[in-house]
Amino acid sequence: ENFIVFIGAMPGKIIQCLKSTGSTNPLVLIDEIDKLGRDYRGDPASALLEVLDPSQNYTFRDHFIDAPVDISKVLFMCTANELDRIPGPLLDRMEVIRLSGYDVPEKLEIAEKYLVPKSMVNSGLMVKQDLSEEKKEDEDADSEGTNKMDPLAPQPTYHLAERVPPSLSIRRSALESLVRWYCREAGVRNLSKKIEKITRLLSLQVVAEEEGAQLTEKSKRKSDTWEVSSDNLHEYVGKPIFTSDRLYEKDPLPHGIVMGLAWTSMGGSALYIETQGIKRGLDAEGKPRGGGTLNVTGQLGDVMKESTQIAYTVARARLAEIAPDNSFFDDTDVHMHVPEGATPKDGPSAGITMVTAMLSLALDRSIKSDLAMTGEISLTGKVLAVGGIKEKTMAARRAGIKTIVLPEDCRRDFDELPDYLKEGLDVCYATDYSIVYDVAFVTDSVK
Repeated sequence: ENFIVFIGAMPGKIIQCLKSTGSTNPLVLIDEIDKLGRDYRGDPASALLEVLDPSQNYTFRDHFIDAPVDISKVLFMCTANELDRIPGPLLDRMEVIRLSGYDVPEKLEIAEKYLVPKSMVNSGLMVKQDLSEEKKEDEDADSEGTNKMDPLAPQPTYHLAERVPPSLSIRRSALESLVRWYCREAGVRNLSKKIEKITRLLSLQVVAEEEGAQLTEKSKRKSDTWEVSSDNLHEYVGKPIFTSDRLYEKDPLPHGIVMGLAWTSMGGSALYIETQGIKRGLDAEGKPRGGGTLNVTGQLGDVMKESTQIAYTVARARLAEIAPDNSFFDDTDVHMHVPEGATPKDGPSAGITMVTAMLSLALDRSIKSDLAMTGEISLTGKVLAVGGIKEKTMAARRAGIKTIVLPEDCRRDFDELPDYLKEGLDVCYATDYSIVYDVAFVTDSVK
């Protein structure tokens, strides 16, 4: 007899999970669900609708076995980086739990306890010694079959391998520099890559000096120590990717410039709003040409462009209340720019920052360099809540900010932050732009 074997002729992943676990209620993790593809072979998002819908998955039908299977007891967990890339119908069938990225102390702890020892062992610079091995050898034969782990068992220790210089180490100052100037992403993937790059080069240098081999100018050891610190870190990972958290160092800032706070894929960052006035020219009759207009640049998304128009209207209305005789917006065209034009930006959270920048330009008054703000602005001047408070607070601390203006509705989010993130920050909560104006132009701090 002739048999035809089709490639991939096997049950789907869901059925394979049930078979491999031997359980009807396993935990199934679907990683990076926002990276789903779609081509001529089918649409995975449509298939997942039946899998994740509680009203349908009790009769899930796999095309290979062609029989209904009850997967309603399975706990599905999905991970994603961006919710916007998940199809709406699929997102409706999920319960969303937002997790913030690691802050600096957490990254340092992860690096010191896990990433550095792991990379050192993989590079042959360290040897892992499990203190529980001797204890396990003394156990009776009856307990050899048990595969239980003792949570109170001592953690493994590490020591330098033979013929490795005893002074070889990666100092905490080097890790701090890596986190601040090289690896600002929410996770620790790039941090792990940088540490592995350091340990590989250290391993190469140790072997080369032991065997007397000649290395290239880029690979050879330039300092007279085996310790990697912030001073010689650039010899192993190159120049810093990030150079400064502040675009403007002097205090106060130039007129028309205010620091905002933004949430990005790298965590949080300082977001400057720059405004410049262009005096209108006169026509042949000596009358001003054109009208008061707003020009916006900086690769802004649709939501942020709408926010600029709202901020312009609010700024004109507030200026009429503050200084009725000021005709700045009638006589001057305004150009607003958000630096780093190659980076796409979107979202409404820079609303109050834009209004403050335009009022600073119109009133010819500067803003303190240690003041940053974030919040959506409504057409009537209400300050609305925004997200990413933890990441924005981390960015403010990194930039040396002392005063932050947040929406009143974000008070709970800020209160939930660890104390070391809130320490030394003067936080002002605003429900209306008048409070933001008082903080920026009238008083040093308004609670």
